[in-house]
Amino acid sequence: MLSKRIAAKPFDLVVFGEFFSDLIFYRLPDRPRLGEELKTDHFLIAPGGGLATTALAASKLGTSTGIVTRVGVDASVLPTWAAMMNQGLDVTACEVRKDVPTALTVCIAYKADRMMVTHEPINRNLEDLLDKVQVQRKLRRARHVHLACALHRPQKWIPLLKSLREDGITISADFGWNPDISINQLISIIQHCQFIFPNQHEACAITRTTTARRALEKLHEWVRVPVVKLGSKGAMLMSDGNVYRQPALRGSIVDATGAGDAFNGGFLHEFLRGSQWDDCLRAGNICGSLAAMAPGGSLGLPTPPEFAKHMRTLRSAGLTKKTPAK
Repeated sequence: MLSKRIAAKPFDLVVFGEFFSDLIFYRLPDRPRLGEELKTDHFLIAPGGGLATTALAASKLGTSTGIVTRVGVDASVLPTWAAMMNQGLDVTACEVRKDVPTALTVCIAYKADRMMVTHEPINRNLEDLLDKVQVQRKLRRARHVHLACALHRPQKWIPLLKSLREDGITISADFGWNPDISINQLISIIQHCQFIFPNQHEACAITRTTTARRALEKLHEWVRVPVVKLGSKGAMLMSDGNVYRQPALRGSIVDATGAGDAFNGGFLHEFLRGSQWDDCLRAGNICGSLAAMAPGGSLGLPTPPEFAKHMRTLRSAGLTKKTPAK
């Protein structure tokens, strides 16, 4: 049961991370090759990156959500930034820069895979935002803080994360995998997290293991509840030495961009409602699967009625049995 002090906070969730405008080309007739031109009738401009998709997924399901990011002065005319505010996301404490444009990514989706090219000078040293008093205040007004960015410079992160935990705020992170950061540096940051959300490839790279199960067990030594996303096979987590696993929804993949971030938003929405681990995994899988069945990370996100329908369907299959770790 949440304490009255935490429950009364104005935000269920605050997401800190990088914002992108995504230009998405999908349903291509062939695989793109250098020196050739492909034409498609299928194109979308959408908010992109882990911050946008995670926040939009949670907010659309009813979670009170704020974001902290950095955008260029051009954001005022970008439809992608307008989409964030139209969804009801709180953008106070976000920094607007006049010297660099908002980050931009071109996404090329072909069958179940994709390639991306990104321009993002604006995101360098994003963790410097943590020095701002208004950012610190906003993070402290949340029940849960999610980090949707690379975790550089532990000296910037660790004091704040310790302080947030002391205030009873839970923390999660989806940081990808950066070989320039040592394992010890990474552990020094993520040990303050309640959850981390790597995919199978990232989990194995971080832990230097060869299977998702072994990676999950190793991550459990560092993080209380690690979650490993398995793509079309769903996701699993470990808590108190037990492994929980739930399948993804079946369907044709249109664009996998942002599906993992959509998973994070669904999972955190259900976690903040006080649900059991199986339902948290189901919620993540619903959002991640539906996101992959549409272009962009956020276009396919479910409405609350659609989400509830899928939850009922998945629950009818029964709870996954807990599997003790070896």
